[in-house]
Amino acid sequence: MSISKNVKTQGFIAKHPEIGVLASFFSIALIFIVRVPDKFLTIPTLYSILTLAGELGVASIGIAFLMITGEFNLSISSVYALVPMGVVLMVNLWGVDMLAASIIMLLVAYGIGVTVGYITIKTGIPSFISSLGMMMFLRGILLAVTGGFPVRLERDHWLTYVLNGPIGDMGLRTSAVWLLVLTAIFAFILDWTPYGNWTYAVGASSNTARELGVSVSKVKLTNFGVSSLLAGLAGLMALSRFRVVDPTLGQGLELETITSAVLGGCLLTGGYGSISGTFLGAFLIAMTRVGLVLAQAPAYWYSAFIGIILIIATVINLFIVKKYVTSG
Repeated sequence: MSISKNVKTQGFIAKHPEIGVLASFFSIALIFIVRVPDKFLTIPTLYSILTLAGELGVASIGIAFLMITGEFNLSISSVYALVPMGVVLMVNLWGVDMLAASIIMLLVAYGIGVTVGYITIKTGIPSFISSLGMMMFLRGILLAVTGGFPVRLERDHWLTYVLNGPIGDMGLRTSAVWLLVLTAIFAFILDWTPYGNWTYAVGASSNTARELGVSVSKVKLTNFGVSSLLAGLAGLMALSRFRVVDPTLGQGLELETITSAVLGGCLLTGGYGSISGTFLGAFLIAMTRVGLVLAQAPAYWYSAFIGIILIIATVINLFIVKKYVTSG
């Protein structure tokens, strides 16, 4: 992992923020292996976990990138619903080709993210507040336009298979492939390109990054846009799977993506994190959900499990940073 120039790391642990989520992953997996070995240790279960992790993981990648710069974008939960809703309305009402409608709405999603970033940077208000306001604004528009009722995609299109179609007959879907590919791409960008170093540098210390010649505003605006873009893409995956969009779709997604990123080693203060760790965080959340269903546990245990895992992972992350990562 590349680290910004103003951060010093010591040893293997500091260079791999995903250590914390790996510990949690094996612990939770062991519980389900002991509890329901005949159901949990199967290929269909693995495919179910990957499918469930697909949409969450894609959205989480963008949030991880943004969190490493020290910012948040809570509006992604509304963008997750807005993009597929816009696509359905354009396809059903105006006969727009689904591919064209999807490109238009993804551009809209990117613009929303940049707008949140611009408001944050220009006004100086915390991104938590600016993105929360945008989240509520967009959700209100969705409810007003639809009257609170879901809308169904009335036409089949090859794009729905590409985004989230079945692969074989064991439960695997193309969303899992998208997740793996995007994880590899963004992990490469973050760890092996100058832009990745700029992202780390901005999160670690904006002033130092600016002194090193990094355009802090451009990096933050780009990452705000990417977080919304990937949330919109995840929303299109959900549409492709269900063919229906509810105006409340994605409520709570903003917290689950932040959880995935934190589990994967991202700090709320920025400057540290991992895309591969974020992938594991999303996989862990999906595994917990599927495992609890297989174990026939009450639904409310899901939130309890995730809450405990989040606290433990955060403590581990902070310990690693304090012990192995120092500002220089």
